[in-house]
Amino acid sequence: MSELIQQKCTACHADATPVTDAEITELKGQIPEWKIVNCSDGPALVREFQFDDFVAALAFTNKVGEIAEEAGHHPAVTTEYGKTTVAWWTHAIHNLHRNDFIMAAKTDAVYEQ
Repeated sequence: MSELIQQKCTACHADATPVTDAEITELKGQIPEWKIVNCSDGPALVREFQFDDFVAALAFTNKVGEIAEEAGHHPAVTTEYGKTTVAWWTHAIHNLHRNDFIMAAKTDAVYEQ
C-alpha cells in the first residue's frame, strides 16, 4: 500500500507550488495505475476503474465523493455503465500538487475495498 494514503491534503491556493518533475517520478511510483493527462486546465492524474454494472460504478463514485468532501479536494468524476473515470488536479494552480497524488492513492484504496 502506498505511503501516500496516510497523508492528508493541505490547503492549496493560487500561489501553491506544483510538484517538480523529480517529485512526480517519486510519487507516480506509488500510484502506477494512474496516467498523467494534459487537460484544458493543465495536467491531471487520470484513472479508469472497471465494474460489473452501473450500480457498482455509482457506489464507487459516491465513496470517492465522500473522501473528496472530507479532504476538501474535489476531482472530475465520470460514471458510466461498468466504469468510473476519476481525474485529480489542483484547480487553483492549474497543475499537479502533492494533494492530487494523495487523493489518487486514497481513491485506489477505496477501489480495493
